Parts: sequence; structure tokens; C-alpha cells
Amino acid sequence: MNSTLIQMTLLIACGAGWRIIKPAGMLAEQIRPALTMVVYYLLLPAMVLDVLWSADIGVHSLQYTLLGTSSIVFAMVSIWLIGRVFKFEDKRLGAMILAAAFPNVTYLGLPVLEQTFGSWARSVAIQVDLFATAPMLFTIGIMIVRHYGEDDTEGQKSMLSFLNAPPFWAAAVAVGLNLNGVIAPAWLTGALQKLSAAVVPLMLFSLGLALSWRAVTVRNIPYVTPVILIKMVLMPLFAVALISHLNMAESYRAPAVLEMAMPSMVLGIVFCDRYRLDSSLYAMVVTVTTALSLLSLPFWHSRLMAG
Repeated sequence: MNSTLIQMTLLIACGAGWRIIKPAGMLAEQIRPALTMVVYYLLLPAMVLDVLWSADIGVHSLQYTLLGTSSIVFAMVSIWLIGRVFKFEDKRLGAMILAAAFPNVTYLGLPVLEQTFGSWARSVAIQVDLFATAPMLFTIGIMIVRHYGEDDTEGQKSMLSFLNAPPFWAAAVAVGLNLNGVIAPAWLTGALQKLSAAVVPLMLFSLGLALSWRAVTVRNIPYVTPVILIKMVLMPLFAVALISHLNMAESYRAPAVLEMAMPSMVLGIVFCDRYRLDSSLYAMVVTVTTALSLLSLPFWHSRLMAG
């Protein structure tokens, strides 16, 4: 795990360094959206198709859904109660709920799991994302940010519109082919694997581009602290307790729980900007939890592997 995180850190540092140096005058804000679109519309669907076509899909897939959704709800309720007790402003509380509840299961979780457990663990990250985190984000998550934020647009899209997206199309096709026993031709498998190989480094580089230490301010510390406690400590503890009752195979347990121990997702910044929540607070949470994950992930990994 330590060797894996060193490699991940170096790739993230490349993105963070680009943000500071600005080679050829290219700003991080210019590059990151382009990279994200390439990953989202081409490379990630290729990986989803490659992985889920040959993945072991079964009862544990439903267990990922239960683990992910339950852990997210637990984190949401925990931070909401804290917000109610301390009477946080709506725009801050909305950002805090988003940051505490939704882990970075793909952009950081996928490379960490793949490098730590092997290529088979990519399936865990993808299934946790597509079967639990993403559905929760684009339904309950959207409801929360609309409630605590501002929304002036007309003709709102359906909360289920996230299903109309390349990764979900690829997942539907892959699961259908998998369950029907269709064998992927060698030429297609080779092409998918070559596209998939670019996902991890680009995801980590993009994550580095998104991190900004300028967002770290003293005034946000009282709001960031409870999010860190829930995100890095209580949510993984809840996942450990829950997974012991799910009768999940031992080999799947550690990767699944580690996904719940990931830092806050980067995508939440988009929602904070879109619904006028406290974006600077959210950006600070992402930066700080990502940095702290370099210490917390090895801790959770050692604990999980020790049984």
C-alpha cells in the first residue's frame, strides 16, 4: 500500500505542479475539463466494458450496492445532525453533506485498488461507483444540493438522467454480454485494454490539477473538521461493521471497505458551483482529505488485511 500511494502521489503531484508552473501558459482550469471529458466519454467506458464483460458479477454486486448506499446515508445523517446542532448556514451544510457522504471511488479509489490488490479489483471500484455511489449522487445528492443551494434554471432534468451517460451505457452492455456468456474477440479486448491503460494516470493527473492549497483557510477549519472525522474515520468504521453482516467473500471485503475510506470526490465542486453552495469550503475539504488519505488509507488497509 505504501509503495502504491507513493506512485499515486507522484502522479497527483504532476498535476499539482502543472497548476503552479502553467507550462506554455496553459491553466489547470483549461486542461482539466478536456482531460475529464476524454476520460468520461471514451476511456472510462472502454474500461467499464473491458472489466465488467469478464467480471464475476453475482450476489456480491448487490452487496456492494447495499454497502455503498448504507455508508453514504450514514455519513449524510451524521453530518446533518452536526449541522443542526451547531446551526450551520445552508450553503455550508449542503457542501459539507456532499463532501462527507461521497468518496472518490473512481478517480482515486480505482487506481489505489488496482495497484494494491491487482487488476481484478478494478471491478470492485467500478461496481461500487456504478451500482451505489453514482445513483445516490444523482438522486439523493441532487435533492440535497437543490434544497440547501440555489437553482434558478427552468425545466429541470430528471434525477435519473445520469443513466443517459457513456459509463452507464457501457455497463449495461457489458453486464448483458457477461450474463449471456458472450466471449469478447481478442482484437476488441486488446483495443479496450489499451484505452483502459490511460485511465489511471489521467485520472490522477486530473486530480492533481483540481487540488488547490489556496482554498485552505483558517476560517473553514471548524466546518472541515467534522467532515474529516466522518469521512476518514466514522464512515469506514461503519462499513467495517456492516460488511461483517453481509456474508461477503473475504477477498472482496478489504477493497470494498477501502472504497468507503476514500477522500471526498472532486466532482462535488461542480455541484457546489452549479447550486451556489460554499465552493471554497468544499475545495478545502477535497484538498485536505486527499492529503490525509496518504496516512489513513495505509492504516485501514493494514487493519483490514489483519482481519
